[in-house]
Amino acid sequence: MAMFRQASLNRVKTISIAGRKSKVTPADFARVVDGKRTSFRQFAESLPRILMAKELRDLVDDIVRARRAKKPVILLMGAHVIKVGLSPILVDLLKRGVITHVAMNSAASIHDVETAMWGHTSEDVAVNLMDGTFGMSRETGEFINTALVQGMRETDAGYGETLGRKILTRKGRNRRVSVLATCCTLKVPVTVHAAIGTDIIHQQPTMDGAATGEMSFRDFRVLVHSIEGLTNGGVVLNVGSAVVMPEVFLKALTVARNLGYKAKGFSTANFDMVRQYRPQMNVVERPTQKYGRGYNFTGHHEIMIPLLAAMVKAKLPSR
Repeated sequence: MAMFRQASLNRVKTISIAGRKSKVTPADFARVVDGKRTSFRQFAESLPRILMAKELRDLVDDIVRARRAKKPVILLMGAHVIKVGLSPILVDLLKRGVITHVAMNSAASIHDVETAMWGHTSEDVAVNLMDGTFGMSRETGEFINTALVQGMRETDAGYGETLGRKILTRKGRNRRVSVLATCCTLKVPVTVHAAIGTDIIHQQPTMDGAATGEMSFRDFRVLVHSIEGLTNGGVVLNVGSAVVMPEVFLKALTVARNLGYKAKGFSTANFDMVRQYRPQMNVVERPTQKYGRGYNFTGHHEIMIPLLAAMVKAKLPSR
């Protein structure tokens, strides 16, 4: 005989499935497509209307709605976005008027400059760290650091605009895939937000802390100005920045609200390969609490961002 008593289920009450609240029906299922004769729009419509596929659809609708209403779509980005080859995707979205402001950490600006000027980036850290040459590419430091010093002294432009202008002035051979240069050409705000000591150009003799700080501070104010437009609409996308851009965004949003702008009622989305605390709190949850909606998508940038861009373009008129 068993030592422990078992509950009887004889008096459990059941209900009819006909009256039960359910979340999924076959109408929500994925649709099978013919890979040879299917347009991208048909493929996008074939995705299931369940969980993250539904949320991705909703975000796409938010972006399309924002641009039709002439509300901002602000991209916050880390360096990995450039390193995995997404510059052409971003340039295309800029030219189509989808992205209205690009804010990046300073590592992203380094990869953009190196690609635009010399045609390669993303050095082998493990190898170069062994002999102390990691981050010591002279041309990179001289290009960026001297541009910032000159920009601080001679203009009122910020970090991103200064670098974009210099790429264009020097006729960087790959400037067509430069986010910095494209933004300057199109007069779309582009800002760089540096954390001193985090990047390779900070360890070189040309580094000027005053210039780096001043130029980044100017860009912080440019970002605040863009965020002021996030009233009853707009979208903020954070792609691949786990710390710097979520923190900068939260402070810039606070300043905009402190100045009296009703920057509420917009959507935010975080895209990264793993879920991190700061993007979840400072991008997805806190800025949209009570007003707006936050999304969090986990996946590789080189897959997720082209998918997002193509889905948006499928719903916007051609330009």
